[in-house]
Amino acid sequence: MLEVNQYPGQLVFGLDIGTRSIVGTVGYKTDNKFYVVSQVTREHETRAMLDGQIHDIHKVGNTIREVKEYLEKKTGRKLSEVCIAAAGRVLRTVTTTVEVELGEDKVIGQEDIYALDSAGMEKAYEEFQNTNTLEEKFYCVGYSIVHYYMNGHLMSNLEGHKAHKIGEELIATFLPDEVVDGLYRAVELAGLEVANLTLEPIAAIQVAIPENFRMLNIALVDVGAGTSDISITKDGSIVAYGMLPCAGDGLTEVIAQHCLVDFAMAEHIKRGIMDQDVVEYQDIMMLPQTITREEVLDTVTPIIDSMTQQVADKIQELNGGKPVSAVFVVGGGGKIATYTEKIAMELGIQKERVALRGKEVMQSIEFLEEGIEKDSLLVTPIGICLNFYEQSNNFIYVTFNGERIKLYDNSKLAIVDAAMQADFPKEALFPRRGKELNILVNGKNRIIRGELGEPAEINLNGEKTDISTKIHGNDVIQVTESTYGEPARMEIQRLPEFHSTLEVWVNERKIMLPKFASVNGTLKSGYYEIQDQDQIEMLNYYTVAQVAEFMDIVIDMKYYIYVNNKRADKDTKVFENFSVVWTLEEQQFHGETDWKIESGEQFLEEDTDSTDQEKDVEEYMEHADIENADTEHADIEELDLSVVVNGKSITMHGKSSYVFVDIFEYIDFDLSSVKGKGIVTRKNGVPTQYMEELSQGDVIEIYWS
Repeated sequence: MLEVNQYPGQLVFGLDIGTRSIVGTVGYKTDNKFYVVSQVTREHETRAMLDGQIHDIHKVGNTIREVKEYLEKKTGRKLSEVCIAAAGRVLRTVTTTVEVELGEDKVIGQEDIYALDSAGMEKAYEEFQNTNTLEEKFYCVGYSIVHYYMNGHLMSNLEGHKAHKIGEELIATFLPDEVVDGLYRAVELAGLEVANLTLEPIAAIQVAIPENFRMLNIALVDVGAGTSDISITKDGSIVAYGMLPCAGDGLTEVIAQHCLVDFAMAEHIKRGIMDQDVVEYQDIMMLPQTITREEVLDTVTPIIDSMTQQVADKIQELNGGKPVSAVFVVGGGGKIATYTEKIAMELGIQKERVALRGKEVMQSIEFLEEGIEKDSLLVTPIGICLNFYEQSNNFIYVTFNGERIKLYDNSKLAIVDAAMQADFPKEALFPRRGKELNILVNGKNRIIRGELGEPAEINLNGEKTDISTKIHGNDVIQVTESTYGEPARMEIQRLPEFHSTLEVWVNERKIMLPKFASVNGTLKSGYYEIQDQDQIEMLNYYTVAQVAEFMDIVIDMKYYIYVNNKRADKDTKVFENFSVVWTLEEQQFHGETDWKIESGEQFLEEDTDSTDQEKDVEEYMEHADIENADTEHADIEELDLSVVVNGKSITMHGKSSYVFVDIFEYIDFDLSSVKGKGIVTRKNGVPTQYMEELSQGDVIEIYWS
C-alpha cells in the first residue's frame, strides 16, 4: 500500500465487487479507529455479474477502473494495490474430524501437529471431492481448527503433551479456480494488483460481530443482490460459513414482472418503497404509473417468505440443527420490510433478536467525507479494508519440484501446504514404516509394525529445512520423498504370549509346561520367524503324550491313564491345573523313585464324586479281567498272595502279581449303589491307589467315608 503524507496511517484501498454495484473505499486505521477518506459506488451498466460471480470480465474491469480513477482524484494519490473479497455463492466448506495414531506414547511436537493438520486437510479435500459435481479445480483458501483431541479427550493445545493418539475437528474452505481467476483478471484490467483476498462473510463479520461478541452463538446474514452469505460464531471463533443463491435480485425480478418494467426501473421501485408510501415510475410502454408500498410488499411477500425460510434453515443446518441466539443482518437486500421479523419467526426466536446492523456496529468507523450515512450497506465494503490489517491473504506462486503452483496465502503458508497443492503424497513427507505384518494371535488381530525410514529431504531456496517452514511468493522448494524403513520381522518367541506357561499336576507333582505355538495348524519353536497373515495360537493345553515327551519319560501302557479322575489316553488334552495319573515303565528309572507314583491316589480324596469313583473301580476291574484273559495261556509262574482286608484274611491266586483293585474280586463290597461321600482305601495304614502293587501280608482297609 502507498504511504500518503497528509494521512497519519497507511492508506488501504478496498473493493466490494457486488452483483449490482462496486463499492470502492479508501481509508486508514489508527488509534483503534478506521477512517474512511473517500468512498464511491458505481452500478454495473448491464448485468455483468450474476449471483455474485463475474460473467463479463471486461465490463467489470472497466467499472473497477472508474472507481479507482475517481478515488485517485479524491485522494490525490495513485492506487496500485487493492483488497477484494470472493462471494459466498461459490464458497464450499467441509467440517471433518481426523485421528492420527502415534504408535506409542510420545511427546507431541510441531511436526506431529503439522502432520495432523495435513491429514485433516487431506481428508476434508477428499470428502469435498466426493460431493463435488463441478468439473473444475478448487483451492483451499483457509481452514480453522475447531477442537484438538488427545487420547480422545478435548485439548486446547497439543504441543508438549505425551500421547499415543491425537485428533482434531476442523473447517476447511474451498473456492473454484475460475472464481479466483475472474476476480484477479478484472482487477488486473483496471491496472491493479491484489494485496489481500478474503471471503465476503469474513469481511462482513469483521465489522458486524466484534471479537468480544463471538463467544456468543450468533449468525450474520449478508443479504446482497445475488447471494445471502451466512457465518456462525460460537466459543470465540467463526465455526461455519454458508451461502444461498437467493437475495435482493429475486425481489427486483418479481417487481419487474408485476410492473412491466426493466430491471433498473424495478430496482428504483424497490428502493423507493423503503422510505415512500407511493413510488412513481414509467413502464416499458412509456406510460407513467404509480404503485403503493402495500402493493409492492404484497407482490414480493412469497419471495420474502421463501428467502427467509431458506436462510433460517441454512442457519440451523450450519449451527448443528438448532437455532442461534441472535441474528445480525447486513446488506441492502435485508432492508426490505418484514425480512428480519420473518427470519425470527422461522427460527423460533424473539423478533428483537434479529436486527439490521449499520451504525450500531460502526462506532469505531469515522467518515471524513460529508454526507455519508452509516448504513448496513457499508458493512462489507469496510470489512474488506479492515481484513487487510488482520492478515495478509492473497494468491502467490511458488516452484515446487520444478512445477509452478498457485497458493492462497493466508500468512500461515508452510512447505507442507505447497506439497498438498502440488498433490505430493502426504505420506512421502514423513518417515515411512517398512511393510507391516498382519497376524492373528489367539483369535485377535495383531499388527507388527516395520521400522521407520528417513524423513523427506526438504530444501527451500537451496537451504535445508523442514515441512513447517513458512514460504513466500516465488520461493523454490525441492522435496525428495521420504524412505521406507526395514520390513517388520519378529521371531515368535518375542510375542508376549509365548512366555506364558501351563501348570499341571502329574502324579501329585506340579509341572510347569511352556505353551506351544501353533502356526497355521503346525507347532513351531520360539525361533520361528513370523510371516504375514500367519494365524498363531498359543495352545492352552498339552496332550498326555506331549506332557510325557516334555518330561522325557515313557508311560506304561499296561495300565490306565487318568486325567482329572477320568479315563484318558495319550491324545487327551491336559489344561491348566489338570491332574494326570499314570504308571511309568520300570526301565526309565534305574532305581530312582521320584517319578514312580503309581495310579489311583487322586481318586481317593474325600471330595471325589462317589458315582465316578464306582465307575473307576469297575473299569479297573474290567482291565484286570482283560489282563487275565490275555495271560491265561502264557507260560507264567502263578503266585498265591495272602492279605488282610477289613480284618479278614484272604488269599488271591491265578496271577504272577497283584494290585489293589484285585481285592474287589475276593470281598463283598457293593459298588452298585452309593453309600457315602467316597471310598476310602488304605494299605498298611496309609492311603493307597487302585493300581498300587500288593505284597504278602499287607493289611488293607476299604470302606465308605
